[in-house]
Amino acid sequence: MTQPKLILVGHVAGGFGVKGEVKITAYTADPLALTAYGPLLRADGSHALTVLSARPTKDGIVGRVKEVATKEEADALRNLKLHVPRDRFPEADEDEFYLADLIGVEARDPDGVVLGTVKAVQNFGADDMLEIAPAAGGPTWFLPFTRACVPDLHLSDGWLLALRPDEVGEREPD
Repeated sequence: MTQPKLILVGHVAGGFGVKGEVKITAYTADPLALTAYGPLLRADGSHALTVLSARPTKDGIVGRVKEVATKEEADALRNLKLHVPRDRFPEADEDEFYLADLIGVEARDPDGVVLGTVKAVQNFGADDMLEIAPAAGGPTWFLPFTRACVPDLHLSDGWLLALRPDEVGEREPD
């Protein structure tokens, strides 16, 4: 059985107060949406937390979770990444998609040759980058997720058009 596709929705920032509340940094547009997704999971798909009650903060939520009774237990979970199965999210509108939907999609060149498969979507601070696992094996490479480098998405068919940018090397003499 294959594990369902998981979407990273936040992480435990630590305990809050002295009564065992947990502070969670949310990566969702609406932090309180974390209460509607059901149990939050670890990266391996195992159960992590069940949010019982919550209130919003500037970057997430603070609340009670079923698995934590003390501040020490909450602090022990600091930096725990929290995920939700993709199927718990609403369907995206037409011409919209979740970044998680790109994972596993083939990257093809203009001639239809498979360059590799999208392994992850990374963001190192400037913009989203597709991490591509080459079809021929070897180290992964990165493709900027821009219209110039990815002009066509065919997600329902499982592929995207990948145009590698020109390599930047030493400058030609004037």
